[in-house]
Amino acid sequence: MKKLALVFLAGISFATANAQFQFGAKGGLNFATISGSDAGDASTRVNVNLGVYARLPLAEKISLQPELVYSNQGASVNKGSVAYNYINIPVLLRYYAGSGFSIFTGPQVGFLVGAHYKENGNSINVKDLYNSGDFAWAVGIGYKIPATKLGLDARYNFGIANIEDREKTGSTGSIRNGVFQLGVTYTLFSAGR
Repeated sequence: MKKLALVFLAGISFATANAQFQFGAKGGLNFATISGSDAGDASTRVNVNLGVYARLPLAEKISLQPELVYSNQGASVNKGSVAYNYINIPVLLRYYAGSGFSIFTGPQVGFLVGAHYKENGNSINVKDLYNSGDFAWAVGIGYKIPATKLGLDARYNFGIANIEDREKTGSTGSIRNGVFQLGVTYTLFSAGR
């Protein structure tokens, strides 16, 4: 985890020295669920995501956007809910389409920091039943509000990796994350050559 944070900060330092870039904060709502043969009768669970991002220009209308994001995911299942807490690191390629709009896509690596099953006011730690890592692919659209430092983002993170630890559960099935996110971005710092 420390190494990934250092790589993120090194990327920002490199951008500061070599190109125009932006650094900002982001937050929003997660509409999360799980899918796969072991997901059962899962439905959407609403929670939050918070993080930081950097935008590093690669060409006139294209930038690379690495992020470091805390994301509360999971699903409503049976009579309770399962909550997964991740530190996600998406690395997005963003294309600026004009009039403030952009589209983006890219891979996301996630690190599980907590997992709990909650039912009738009781909470059980179930982190040992899940893999410590996750992999997803993000696709989204953004809009920069004119004459402000604010932007809006909508994205879907398609879970690719099986998050269930089959050795611990004895299962041959799978569980994958799926998260639709609506968020607000705020540019904290912008610099050029």
